[in-house]
Amino acid sequence: MLSYRHSFHAGNHADVLKHTVQSLIIESLKEKDKPFLYLDTHAGAGRYQLSGEHAERTGEYLEGIARIWQQDDLPAELEPYIGVVNHFNRNGQLRYYPGSPLIARQLLREQDSLQLTELHPSDFPLLRS
Repeated sequence: MLSYRHSFHAGNHADVLKHTVQSLIIESLKEKDKPFLYLDTHAGAGRYQLSGEHAERTGEYLEGIARIWQQDDLPAELEPYIGVVNHFNRNGQLRYYPGSPLIARQLLREQDSLQLTELHPSDFPLLRS
């Protein structure tokens, strides 16, 4: 569906759940020495600006990542995911939300492979960069 724009929903509660599970799966796959391929068929833009027009319009990230990203008492299972979010927000302000492609890229090892595809014409160039 080309009318769907994830930038309106980036960082919401569903993203927190999805990206936590994604991070845990990647960490589990890395327990073996054998390289693996990460394939994302709906990669989106890769990174989302939370102060952008779309995210500000819905404010969904306020009930998702904004509620947990600086908490000290998070379960250990959230560490890989939160670590990636922190990597893209080093100044202490939550400005950017990494989508699945950037989370995967940060967590994969050198011997692992990453393949990304995106159909939406305006997201494809963003993903490519």
